[in-house]
Amino acid sequence: MTTLYPNIEPYATYPIAVGDGHILTVEECGNPEGIPVIFLHGGPGSHCKPHHRAFFDPAIYRIILFDQRGSGRSTPRGNLQDNTTWDLLADLETIRKKLNIENWVIFGGSWGATLGLLYAQQYPERVLGLILRGIFLARERDIHWFYGEDGVNRFFPKQWHEFTQLLPEGRWETPLAIYYNYLTSNDIKEAENAALAWANWGNCVVTLGQTTQLLEQSAEIAEIFNEARIECHYMFHHCFLEENQLLRDVDKVADIPTILVHGQCDLVCPLESSYLLEQQWPAAQLRIVPAAGHLACEPEMIATLVEATNEMAKMVATFWKN
Repeated sequence: MTTLYPNIEPYATYPIAVGDGHILTVEECGNPEGIPVIFLHGGPGSHCKPHHRAFFDPAIYRIILFDQRGSGRSTPRGNLQDNTTWDLLADLETIRKKLNIENWVIFGGSWGATLGLLYAQQYPERVLGLILRGIFLARERDIHWFYGEDGVNRFFPKQWHEFTQLLPEGRWETPLAIYYNYLTSNDIKEAENAALAWANWGNCVVTLGQTTQLLEQSAEIAEIFNEARIECHYMFHHCFLEENQLLRDVDKVADIPTILVHGQCDLVCPLESSYLLEQQWPAAQLRIVPAAGHLACEPEMIATLVEATNEMAKMVATFWKN
């Protein structure tokens, strides 16, 4: 089975100011003269990790990773001001221009796939190809599936009950609004409790119920809080997108080489999303991973993604200009 490439270190790491007080941490690794590829992490509010560099052949790709606004090593951490989907798209263009890149491959999973597809729809001339994993279409039904009643909560009734314990009685139908109020509250204890509950619910679904509860005493409480705060901010505001926008505008990327990768057992972003895209997108190839869920680190998913990056390098090599 295909595995990740060996771990590598960046040959350059630097801050890039993108305006509004936000400074992104950007790193490059691999081949400085290779095919540019930018890795878009999920969340929103998560961050890049060392193994994310290893999905790409370092001899072929110029690998670019960055932490999105308010996330990971970017500052100010957890900041919601001037932090919208459209700000993130502008940031991608700032990075591209700063690095003097004409066009690049986009690699994103979950929320990263959402952002990558939207970027391609806005700047199709800048995209060599797309590799999108476990795509989240950010429709009302997709958000409700994860944070509303009669969705994925039916698979995890005990954990859903724990998630809704913080809600006022009779308000289970609007958890996003209430959690948003908690996570933006000046009451630090209330906000941290909400962040832990938010993270526990998300981790439960992502790992198919195999994770243990996060501890309030964890040294990572600040990171948990920042991630929950940003993710809730985006979900509460419907990711700052119009309803069904990504499917509606798929014709804008009709000719871009694309590989969609989706786990058959993905309960975070059901396979339906990638299937609907494939039906409307002649250039897209859908690779279903039968035994995989949502996580990119599962062995079968790793194999499929690495094979996809190798294949994409061959697909774009004929028209990529160094």
